[in-house]
Amino acid sequence: MTGRIAVAGASMGGLRAAEQLRAAGWAGEITVFGDEPHMPYNRPPLSKEALAGETPFASLALTPRASAADVVWRLNTTVTGARLTERVLELDGGERSGYDGLVVATGTRPRRLRCAGPSGPGSGRHTVRTLDDARGLREELTPGARVVVIGAGFIGCEVAATAAGLGVAEVTVVDPEPLPMLRPLGAPLARELLRRHELRGVRFALGRGVTGLEGARRISGVLRADGSVLPADVVVEAIGSVPGTGWLEGNGLDLSDGVLTDAHLRVVAHGEPVPEVVAVGDAARFPNARYDAVARRVEHWSIPGDTARCAARSLVAALTGAERDPAPFAPLPTFWSDQHDFRLQSFGAPGLGTADIRILDGDLAGDVVAGYHTADGRLTGVVALGGRGAAALAARHRARLLRQPALTDPAPTPATV
Repeated sequence: MTGRIAVAGASMGGLRAAEQLRAAGWAGEITVFGDEPHMPYNRPPLSKEALAGETPFASLALTPRASAADVVWRLNTTVTGARLTERVLELDGGERSGYDGLVVATGTRPRRLRCAGPSGPGSGRHTVRTLDDARGLREELTPGARVVVIGAGFIGCEVAATAAGLGVAEVTVVDPEPLPMLRPLGAPLARELLRRHELRGVRFALGRGVTGLEGARRISGVLRADGSVLPADVVVEAIGSVPGTGWLEGNGLDLSDGVLTDAHLRVVAHGEPVPEVVAVGDAARFPNARYDAVARRVEHWSIPGDTARCAARSLVAALTGAERDPAPFAPLPTFWSDQHDFRLQSFGAPGLGTADIRILDGDLAGDVVAGYHTADGRLTGVVALGGRGAAALAARHRARLLRQPALTDPAPTPATV
């Protein structure tokens, strides 16, 4: 077998893609391009254990499987463009690199505030996406620091919990929504999450967004939409992410939210799948036959590995003429979020069932498991909140989710929700 597969993106998605390509039988060359200087590493601890100093940053590195030991890693190399019809990547510095097959694994980057204010090194303004981001923030989470976290989603709540545990002077979370993590959890668990954070000293300023950042060279305050100012020495922007797919523009792809793929992770150009180009991880917007035909991006830790398995089989089949797995992609998304001394554990897609939330086990004040259902009563996901007991209860419902039959029509609907 000869030929070359290029993997654009050297995070977990890129690593898992390289490993799964070998597992699928690809014996040709594999080259992975990544814009960071680091080999792939585990990102979830960046806002939790590693940020708290409980886990050394060096321990986050992921070790490639032995089967992928011969993969070529081009680190500190940014993919700036692609010509899919010519099968060529454009790299920073003007270099061009040809390929036979391509894996899109460029993930996401942090969304930034669109308002004026101090920025750059020494400004006190941070995001948490990369190893270097977390290192820089950790240095400033010191006793006496006033920390404002903008965004009450997963990253925002995790950073707030970590900062409070480090003993900073005060931590305030700002969000235009009325409750933290309202969209993924729904109101019942979001209210309980708020209560638990407040009991541990985290303050919340909810219901209004941010209109500006005060300070000259360094942050001194956060201006809210009602005109009030929150004093701040450190600001963490945790307002979501943006897919890193701009380098694919000009190829007839749907890049409205990540890159649209079919049910086998092949990218769709001009309405048709491109067999020699697949996408994995946070950058991929795919239909999940377990739920419906709507293509969505899923930013959970389990998705890079799940998408890599499917995408690798599709790509190797296209390049070698082997038979492709006919089953549509139907993963069961999984996530967890450690905050203070409790954990959120989820299986499935709770966001598709927030209109009908039922308590399945326990109670909100202790260990609790909530079930999320569609209008016709179909269970789409479960979320546990609490200690180890709650996570164990949620795992029991995982089997129920897996037993539910997948849809039979996996054709992607480009709309997102």
